[in-house]
Amino acid sequence: MWGGGDYTPASLTCLVSGSGQTTCTPSLPPACWGMCGHPIPSQDGTSSWTLYHIGNCGLLGSHPRLLLVLPSQRLPLTPAGRQCYDLLVIGGGSGGLACAKEAAQLGKKVAVVDYVEPSPRGTRWGLGGTCVNVGCIPKKLMHQAALLGGMIHDASHYGWKVAQPLHDWGKMAEAVQNHVKSLNWGHRVQLQDRKVKYFNFKASFVNPHMVCGVSKGGEETLLSADHIVIATGGRPRYPTHIEGALEYGITSDDIFWLKESPGKTLVVGASYVALECAGFLTGLGLDTTVMIRSVPLRAFDQQMASLVTEHMAVHGTRILRGCTPLRVERLSDGRLQVTWVDLASDKKDTGTFDTVLWAVGRVPETRGLNLEKAGVRTNPNTQKILVDAQEATSVPHIYAIGDVAEGRPELTPTAIMAGRLLAQRLCSRSSDLMDYDNVPTTVFTPLEYGCVGLSEEEAVARHGEERVEVYHAYYKPLEFVVPERDASQCYIKMVCLREPPQLVLGLHFLGPNAGEVTQGFALGIKCGASYQHVMRTVGIHPTCAEEVAKLRISKRSGLDPTVTGC
Repeated sequence: MWGGGDYTPASLTCLVSGSGQTTCTPSLPPACWGMCGHPIPSQDGTSSWTLYHIGNCGLLGSHPRLLLVLPSQRLPLTPAGRQCYDLLVIGGGSGGLACAKEAAQLGKKVAVVDYVEPSPRGTRWGLGGTCVNVGCIPKKLMHQAALLGGMIHDASHYGWKVAQPLHDWGKMAEAVQNHVKSLNWGHRVQLQDRKVKYFNFKASFVNPHMVCGVSKGGEETLLSADHIVIATGGRPRYPTHIEGALEYGITSDDIFWLKESPGKTLVVGASYVALECAGFLTGLGLDTTVMIRSVPLRAFDQQMASLVTEHMAVHGTRILRGCTPLRVERLSDGRLQVTWVDLASDKKDTGTFDTVLWAVGRVPETRGLNLEKAGVRTNPNTQKILVDAQEATSVPHIYAIGDVAEGRPELTPTAIMAGRLLAQRLCSRSSDLMDYDNVPTTVFTPLEYGCVGLSEEEAVARHGEERVEVYHAYYKPLEFVVPERDASQCYIKMVCLREPPQLVLGLHFLGPNAGEVTQGFALGIKCGASYQHVMRTVGIHPTCAEEVAKLRISKRSGLDPTVTGC
């Protein structure tokens, strides 16, 4: 039998199903956050009730909301479940951890709840989220491994006598995984140092202020907080409509944790994840095919995207355009046979691979959170959580940051900064909001692509073709000269307003160390740099970055943009 009512200092008025009104006089502490259990004798003395205080008084009205439960129907509380927090963060990825650590450093009582559901293949990992475990960090390390292979090839042109290199996947994977595990441990230590309570269990909402966590052993724990931040991120999407996709395929959740080489690999998808994985697999000497249904890097500048895939094709990656897989079957020798169709001709074809890697998008980790019990609204199409400029959801004290939030870039640094700024606002230390404009990023394909600001298409759509000026150049990195490397796709363009002083709207750089180059120029663009500012910037010679400061040829002029001379 359940009852509820409002507590006043003098008495507790309870509305109990089937028994009318009863007055009880509990002994409560003057201030009780979240949910705490207090035994109260019933009026007839025949049984004992437990009082649960749900939520913070100031948020729910003039009186706290209370819940009475008979002993036989008592909520499954553990000692940990009686803890109440200023801030509860659901999700132990980059954004959630940044928010939790910042709030704790500013004096708040903070808890982090994190649980990793194993991939369909059974891959699991530790604290730190996608970036640390199955994203940015292992990706960049394997990208570097592939680049080293190219450098070894170049070495003979510089006078080094080197044997034909052979790559050991197992040794590389072990080194990468050991580094990732060290980062997992580092996050645990940082939480402990800042006195942030860490719970390793799967969380779901009970109501707007209460979360129920379930451990691996099935034990339930109830936690409550004044503010709750959802930072659960996303996971790779499986195309379950394709026969055999789930049974025989892997995703980016698995590729970095393979103990043995994936061998001949089919990568399905056109996202940056697909192209990055295909790029380093090719660079490590593996036979790699990318299957693209429509256009590559859809969210990026399309001229740059074309150059990225052109470079990959020239350097050994097979690219199947306009194709989509129909089914995956396992052959008697253990290999995988993939059947696909060419969408233009409707012609079917097959191929045999050792591994099929799906990189066809990501889905937010909102399933299982019971968001409806908290009143948190999501986009029905994407299942991402709707948020405002404050990162607040439809429930004012519940927030969402990072990949799980609608309309936010799926980038680690933006989640980290959004988390820190949110913590500072919740602690009344700042009113600054996250600015999602002019966020730089880099696609770590074999020839790296860095960008910040608007693509050429976005600039034209927003300002009109006549109001946009694009300066561009094809250049050859000095380090490509001696080994006679092909530099056909090394390209830079700066998108500007045509009207003086020609505000820079976007910068796109394709070449070595693109991330390092783009990061510096991103600061200038963030500060409102114009084309005139860039032209008055002295370049560092000889570097690839200096080519940005030498952009003189506009597309409108029709002149050859190829750089000659030193």
